[in-house]
Amino acid sequence: MTIDWWTLGLQAVNVLILIWLLGYFFWRPVAKMIAERRAAALKALADADAKRAEAAAALAEVARTRAGFAQERHALLRAARETAEQADATRVQDAAKEAAALEAAANAAIARDNAAAEKAWADRASRLAVDIARRLAGRLDGPAVKAAFLDWLLKAIRELPETTRQAVIANGATLEAISASLLQPEEQQRYSKLVDEAFGASLPVAFTVDPGLIAGLELRGPHLIIANSWRADLDQILAGIAHDQRS
Repeated sequence: MTIDWWTLGLQAVNVLILIWLLGYFFWRPVAKMIAERRAAALKALADADAKRAEAAAALAEVARTRAGFAQERHALLRAARETAEQADATRVQDAAKEAAALEAAANAAIARDNAAAEKAWADRASRLAVDIARRLAGRLDGPAVKAAFLDWLLKAIRELPETTRQAVIANGATLEAISASLLQPEEQQRYSKLVDEAFGASLPVAFTVDPGLIAGLELRGPHLIIANSWRADLDQILAGIAHDQRS
């Protein structure tokens, strides 16, 4: 099999364009969203600090009031002081609990929002990346691409287990060869002959067209599916990305 260096060069350029598009249109918005969430968290923490300052100011006010009481009213002041200290302790305790709860809630919200944002943008980026690749790949269909997919199909047939090939031959059912574009009669005859040679037997082959393959040549029959197209490859890539994101 020969390698079409021009096609490989175009594919490399397409990959570089894809990487640039992802970096410019997706990761910047993600970074902006994370910065906004961080700012909201810092505001929540500032509110908690304000609660602590309020409690500290209340304690200072109680101390000033306590210092100004006259000596002769010591007994009354002692009772008032004890009551005030108890109330202050409760207020400080409540303020500390409220501040801790606000801080914990803010941190939990940041974690949830970051995880959700990262997952949403990763899903969107991966699907858009595959869609871009699908569109770019659709422009590369030509004789060289057809020849490459034909070679891959024949190789896949020859690599089938012997029991599978013999079962297909024994079944004698018509195999369906699906191409992304219409094959001319002479191409169909040549493809059918090559398929027979790969199986080692003469088999009926019906040719159909499915533009959704983008490019490629798939073979289907009873208990036989050889997915040999760019659509199958891109679907497999997307499934792999989704699996990695769940792991």
